[in-house]
Amino acid sequence: MSTLAGDHRACAAILARSGSSFALPIQLLPEAKRRGTTALYAFCRVADDLVDDAADAVTAATGLEALAAATEAALAGHAVDDPMLRAVVDTVRRFGVPEDCLRDILAGVRMDLDRSRYDTLVDLEGYCDRVASAVGIAAVHIWGFTSAEAVDLSHDCGIAFQLTNILRDIPEDLARGRIYLPHEDFLACGCSEHDLAAGRIGPEFAGLAALETSRAGARFARAAQLDRVLSTDGRGVFRAMFGVYREMLGAVRRAGPDIFRSRVKASRPRLLVAAAATLCCGTRWRP
Repeated sequence: MSTLAGDHRACAAILARSGSSFALPIQLLPEAKRRGTTALYAFCRVADDLVDDAADAVTAATGLEALAAATEAALAGHAVDDPMLRAVVDTVRRFGVPEDCLRDILAGVRMDLDRSRYDTLVDLEGYCDRVASAVGIAAVHIWGFTSAEAVDLSHDCGIAFQLTNILRDIPEDLARGRIYLPHEDFLACGCSEHDLAAGRIGPEFAGLAALETSRAGARFARAAQLDRVLSTDGRGVFRAMFGVYREMLGAVRRAGPDIFRSRVKASRPRLLVAAAATLCCGTRWRP
């Protein structure tokens, strides 16, 4: 017979298997919020894996449709067999997480099946809103906040983190047939997606790398203000995650145009130092 504690343990197992950099910061939360944040992560991980690990697009779409239907059933109060979904719905109810956050996350993951290019920054940010900002908004509801401004700042934080992921993973995404950087940015810098796909990384790609890292950095500057409107519980986990991601962006910036040739691998010691320093000194601390 299933229990709620068992459902949350299943989510913790998903987090443990993932090897995510979020695993350590989540441990800073008190038990109830830690379990809720872990359930949210597990939901995102399962949705991502349905797309990334599927043999083909049809299989991925079928899996996502099944997850979406089961999510709606669970939100409506119907019994479901999936312990992860039972745990995430418990989290939604316990912390007042907007249900649309879950729907937006699934819609964002589905976008990876429906499109592989983005024409404009507005288009790309629409994708980031769903796959990342929706996660941030859900997370701050679990962590607690002192001002409604936290929701808007979570939007900035989600985009900052997702742009960092995109810049770190350019070659891996290209291998999957995806180019997230906007077509208009390639044009502005005198580059082309065709050159990227062919491995022709000329000097003009340095300008593209600088443009993208600068844009992400501006989002980090706004997202840093989230620190002042979170609860004491939430501030610690946010600072640690913020420090890790800002250091990842630093590694991307240092790599310059090499981000188009190989996946950026940030130094684990540097990530740990950044997390610890930001945890102690706040988001205004800079390496």
